[in-house]
Amino acid sequence: MLSISRFKHMNLKGDLFGGVTTAIISLPLALAFGVASGAGAEAGMWGAILVGLFAALFGGSTSLISEPTGPMTVIMTAVLTTMMAKYPETGMAMGFTVVMMAGAFQILLGTLKLGKYVTLMPYSVISGFMSGIGVILIILQIAPLLGHKAPSGGVIGTLSVLPELVMNLHFTELLLGVLTLGILFYLPQKYRQYVPAQLVALIAITLFSVIFFDSDSIRRIGEIPSGLPDIVWPTFGADVFTEMIIDALILGTLGCIDTLLTAVIGDSLTRTEHNSDKELRGQGIANMISGLFGALPGAGATMGTVVNIQVGARSPAAGIIRALILMAVVFVAGSLTEPIPMAVLAGIAVYVGFNILDWSFIQRAHKLSIMQMAIMYGVMLLTVFVDLMVAVGLGVFISNIIVIERLSRMQAEQVKAISDSDDDVPMTDVERELFNRAQGQLLYFYLSGPMIFSVSKAIARQHRDIAKYKAMVLDLSDVAMLDVTVSLALENAIIDALDANCEVYIYSPNKETSEQLHRFNINERLGGNAFCQSREEALNMALSTMHSSE
Repeated sequence: MLSISRFKHMNLKGDLFGGVTTAIISLPLALAFGVASGAGAEAGMWGAILVGLFAALFGGSTSLISEPTGPMTVIMTAVLTTMMAKYPETGMAMGFTVVMMAGAFQILLGTLKLGKYVTLMPYSVISGFMSGIGVILIILQIAPLLGHKAPSGGVIGTLSVLPELVMNLHFTELLLGVLTLGILFYLPQKYRQYVPAQLVALIAITLFSVIFFDSDSIRRIGEIPSGLPDIVWPTFGADVFTEMIIDALILGTLGCIDTLLTAVIGDSLTRTEHNSDKELRGQGIANMISGLFGALPGAGATMGTVVNIQVGARSPAAGIIRALILMAVVFVAGSLTEPIPMAVLAGIAVYVGFNILDWSFIQRAHKLSIMQMAIMYGVMLLTVFVDLMVAVGLGVFISNIIVIERLSRMQAEQVKAISDSDDDVPMTDVERELFNRAQGQLLYFYLSGPMIFSVSKAIARQHRDIAKYKAMVLDLSDVAMLDVTVSLALENAIIDALDANCEVYIYSPNKETSEQLHRFNINERLGGNAFCQSREEALNMALSTMHSSE
């Protein structure tokens, strides 16, 4: 599964710079996400290492950087909270089992070659659930910012105890969190191009806390164990097995969307094209291994990927180098994380949540489309207060219904049944003269464009008065696609015509359209002469039938 061809554009200097730079960016984020998830800073670090390493080795993109991301961390936090509440002793292992199941689901999607369909959803839905995840991440960090342990119950649980959190806030930790956010939001751009704002905030505020406050007055993350993580064997609970599967589907699907959207951004910067199915398999392998070692799940990270490309990386070697550097940090410098305040990591997580919010679309949605704005905000609220899967499912369903309704109106206009000359119907002068000779006794039924199921009502309306005519010509010359529902509607129209002693002739040069009609045995109903080779032939056949019946 390891493709050597992805390394053919390897640029040693660019890939080395890419690996070092993205490792620096990943370090504070990995720590913040690990703490935010409830699994610990080491889970975030090893997630960044394992997901980054194996996704780079087995993925389908050349420059993608994979690691724990804000959206994945939000879902993982909910999974761990639920499992730990029901199974205090084995809940953590069950949470990481969900990660392994999510990885297996991603491998399945890639193996079935469904990668290209993952991101086929309206932008308003993508914007809504991504913004919703950003809101969740911000809300979940309110308690740590105020100096408290995150309460149980997720978003609802945090909001319900918010007055109590505010009344009992720890000013010292709030100060550290606010200072962290100040650096993240206001660090001048001229410095950001040399060092990530997250790393500046992590180091500067940690040093500030060590110098001005004693260790016991501030919650700190402690030392990261320097050895390899322990294996977490798959663990299941009989009464929550279905819930684990649903959580794995949500986690896996979100990881797929997050990864492939980031891969598309990477393609636009490198002028290359990633392999979606292979990328999903690589991400699945990475997440299965990450879950097996009790580490956070991950996906393609936009910021890391963009920076990686900008500094010159052109192959997966950058991702491998990045993982090795982070591994060296864990083995050699794990003790340096001990004084980092929890409030600093909460501030970093809040900043990530703020950036996940789709500000560009939020600011313009009301100008672009009221309906799409309603869908975006509806999906966002459902994501925050109900469930991600429900939010995306309803959002996609409603968006598709709206699109289908619009297409139906447009396609209904392309269904024309005429008995007098009509300039909107494409006919040559000879064909028009033949049609006029029928003197209103010939129904010319013209369809054009892709005929989807929603057009069937328009077809039924147009042939309602079929008994008035002696012959009908069904012109499908401009039909690009004919679905089953429309085929059934045409079959009903033909049956009604035959019952009214109205002869039917069909002009259908498109091979696929003709084959679809043949599957409904329409040729057997009409006889061998019903399918004509040209529009002119169909009109002549109809006129001959009319004259012979007089």
